[in-house]
Amino acid sequence: MNKLTVIDFFCGAGGFSEGFRQQGYKIVAGYDHWKPAIDSFNHNYGTSSKVTNILDFKESIEKIDKLPNTDVIIGSPPCVSFSSSNISGKADKESGVLLTKVFLRIVAVKKFQPNSTLKAWYMENVANSRNYLADYYTFNDLGLGEWAKKHRLSPKKKAIILKDNQPLINSADYGSYQARKRAISGEIIKLQKLVIPKPTNSKENSSNLPKWRSLGELLKKMPSPTEQNLKKRITDPIYNEIKLTVSKLTDHFYDSGLYKSEWKQSEYLKTNHPYMGKMSFPENLNNPSRTVTATKSGTSREALIYKSEYSRLGNGEYRNPTIREIASVMGFPYTYQFLGSENSKWRLVGNAVCPSVSRAFARNLISLLEIPQIDGLFLEKKPNLNDVPNLNTFSEKVFNNQPKRNKNSRFRRQPLKEGNLTVTLSNYDIVKNNQPKNKWFTSIQYGTGEGFPTQNIRNNFYKEIEPIILKFKEGKQFLNIINNGFTDKIGSSTELQKYYELQVSDSKISIPTELVEEVSAILNQLSFEQSEFEQSGTNVFKYKKRIPVKQLFALYAINKISSIANKKS
Repeated sequence: MNKLTVIDFFCGAGGFSEGFRQQGYKIVAGYDHWKPAIDSFNHNYGTSSKVTNILDFKESIEKIDKLPNTDVIIGSPPCVSFSSSNISGKADKESGVLLTKVFLRIVAVKKFQPNSTLKAWYMENVANSRNYLADYYTFNDLGLGEWAKKHRLSPKKKAIILKDNQPLINSADYGSYQARKRAISGEIIKLQKLVIPKPTNSKENSSNLPKWRSLGELLKKMPSPTEQNLKKRITDPIYNEIKLTVSKLTDHFYDSGLYKSEWKQSEYLKTNHPYMGKMSFPENLNNPSRTVTATKSGTSREALIYKSEYSRLGNGEYRNPTIREIASVMGFPYTYQFLGSENSKWRLVGNAVCPSVSRAFARNLISLLEIPQIDGLFLEKKPNLNDVPNLNTFSEKVFNNQPKRNKNSRFRRQPLKEGNLTVTLSNYDIVKNNQPKNKWFTSIQYGTGEGFPTQNIRNNFYKEIEPIILKFKEGKQFLNIINNGFTDKIGSSTELQKYYELQVSDSKISIPTELVEEVSAILNQLSFEQSEFEQSGTNVFKYKKRIPVKQLFALYAINKISSIANKKS
């Protein structure tokens, strides 16, 4: 029997196609506007696809007619405009809707054309996309009204029905080492609906299915990025049939260590964000990996960060995953290659569809079409390394190019979040949300969400609360620590800004991030007998009567930093 054929739109590196190939489908062509994507797709599937703007099919029926007639059409319209993480979800959604409608236009023509061979189509996008797409699209909606008339179809006929045909799929339910939620839309043509494959794994202990796979489980099966023995034999952690030597595994044996300033920024945003919940730092190895995003980052809240295998403190203590690690997290075989720079490779992987998910849909379609199932998987056992830019260096990174912040970068940090409030050091007025003006501020935020009241604290206010601090058993010890050594590390407002931008200090003066971290460490090492302070006859915290004792002490320390910095200037 001939293989079922597939064309892939917005193909990227080809993750959607890979799951179908593993089930014996023939990948005919891929379409994408980005050259590294097409280069990678052609390299892995042996096609001769060209860089293509999908919008070229918006007006031209002739161009759609020239596309190969295949059994299956798959596509992943760019998700960035739909993503809830994009500019806090405020990005323009129209571009995402337009690209999606062009894809559905292609599907509609191939579905309703005379002698159609189309048996199914599938579309993948972020979960949020469902909020911006219609329940259905008529031929008129897709700009196919006249085409429909020529084919004796009503222009008002529903060409594509999305309602009840776009479930949310978690890749971890299908054996992926990643919990990645995506909307999968589509249709089995003969059934006029989408059929969801049965999950193979479950989050619940009570389920009869195997448990979700964890990140730690995957990493244990992979060689260390520090491996030096090029002849050592290794086995793909997902596809045990694939066995290579270290010398044949690309994009893994290099040092992806981060500067201290980078991973510290990510740690703060994950564990002590002003108004968002706490996340693990580094990654929690007992759960599936968090979603691999399209942007490589070592400083953001979304950054994936692992403990480095090198014995280092500070610079290089933590690292990003290697490209090969995130490729395996996604479900790509060791033999799959990505072409381009490191950032391009990361984007190719992060934008992909998990092959475990597409494989489940591909296998399900074979069953629904009553085609005999294959035994095992169709896999490329040997890598094609021709013209592949390999990131492997087999050497330790030298940290001699400290990243710097932009001139007049804004600073905002708090030692801790407790009692639903924070005491914050900043180089701008948080209430006015202005730009830095060579002055440092102490403020109190009442609530850990946006929109809660903020109280600005004047310089030298710490002197007024010192008598209150001394009433606590821990007060004297705390003041001794703050006033003997700690204050010596506080520079002028100009120096604090300078070292914050450099992200490193060349003197005894600490950078402001380190000062706030030290306040946090001091507070955490004290054993407070009394957890709360009830204001009586005082008005330190304007909007709360009972506050954590730690926050009172934090207010003293943070206000001392801003007061000294401003006075020195």
